[in-house]
Amino acid sequence: MKTLKELHEVLATELLKRVKDPEAKASDLNVARQFLKDNGIEAIPTDNSPLKALVDELPFNTEEELVLHGKDTN
Repeated sequence: MKTLKELHEVLATELLKRVKDPEAKASDLNVARQFLKDNGIEAIPTDNSPLKALVDELPFNTEEELVLHGKDTN
């Protein structure tokens, strides 16, 4: 179990380093996204957050697309 914990920590540290790198590739970001998803880490876009700003820029037009992609329609 100690080895698994260490592997998890090393992987998280390496992914964080790659995500912070200004030259991060889409594949680096995707691996980090999947790592978070696999570990049950989710985020809700809140007012004035970077995630909310990203959601607001997504190119979805219909209410169904907005709901499917987590954008509040109220």
